[in-house]
Amino acid sequence: MDAVAETRPPRPLLEVEHLARHFTLGRRGLFGGNQRILRAVDDVSFSIGKGETLGLVGESGCGKTTTGRLILRLIEPSEGVVRFDGRDVRAMGAGELRALRRDMQIVFQDPFGALNPRMTAGELIVEPLVIHDVGDTVSREKRLRQLLDRVGLATHHAARFPHEFSGGQRQRLCIARALSLDPAFIVCDEAVSALDVSVQAQILNLLQDLKHDLGLTYLFISHDLGVVRHISDRVAVMYLGQIVEIGPKGAIFNAPAHPYTQALLGSVPTADKGRKSFFTIKGDVPSAANPPSGCRFHTRCPIAQPVCSTTAPPPVTVSPGHTANCHFAKPAAS
Repeated sequence: MDAVAETRPPRPLLEVEHLARHFTLGRRGLFGGNQRILRAVDDVSFSIGKGETLGLVGESGCGKTTTGRLILRLIEPSEGVVRFDGRDVRAMGAGELRALRRDMQIVFQDPFGALNPRMTAGELIVEPLVIHDVGDTVSREKRLRQLLDRVGLATHHAARFPHEFSGGQRQRLCIARALSLDPAFIVCDEAVSALDVSVQAQILNLLQDLKHDLGLTYLFISHDLGVVRHISDRVAVMYLGQIVEIGPKGAIFNAPAHPYTQALLGSVPTADKGRKSFFTIKGDVPSAANPPSGCRFHTRCPIAQPVCSTTAPPPVTVSPGHTANCHFAKPAAS
């Protein structure tokens, strides 16, 4: 029995199965027709192992941010299952969910908008400890100094207000606040997109160091493929509310199997003449309130065939751990 347990793969820290969020829109027309349903996230499944970074990429409006917030139950899912360390997040009551907040945190895109302008940096970092009744005044002050040092801020910064920091410093403050309760999992929602390129590199390196030192697990949401390539272990590509390809970073960037992933890579400027070129994506993303039938990418896909407009493609295993939802993805040799 023990031998069987030793060969069994470790359970993922986060498991997402058939996750969906549908928003009801207003009625259409002068006399009010049927209500429209916006399928912001529609049947999304993936898992993240402990200590892993999964990059979630796609065009603006594809459902990346909504997915992150559904996982944390900042938005209530319409359907699906979210399990964190084997526990069903959707089934939790208010008390259980409050306790779970200590293990699951988020770093938002806009560090200024995420911080209360009337609170000092020290008050902002200590606030989660107060809310969860962790420690006393002395231990909280000690924790504050540790966190400031950990994210590269000085002790005297604790007395400053958010407007007195630069953008990069504010994001360091947000990261310190997210770390205050010793979480195991952090959603980084476009955490560096509002920063200058040089500052982005600093924050990315900080996140990497924290991951290795503290054993953190990340869902890293971004539209920037270069950033995702730098920080991720695996990558999931999202289009119009659905995951269309997922796999190890090397497979996604070096041998993408889905035309949409190829199009995203083809849109990235490069001076590398030896890099394989892909086609450039054209046209606008269809409305999530009226998604195309069959494969949702077929209206913009250069290799689309009649079957693509009528039948949703199943996931095809392209290589170990690498799947693509495309009728023409080539499966791994058996």
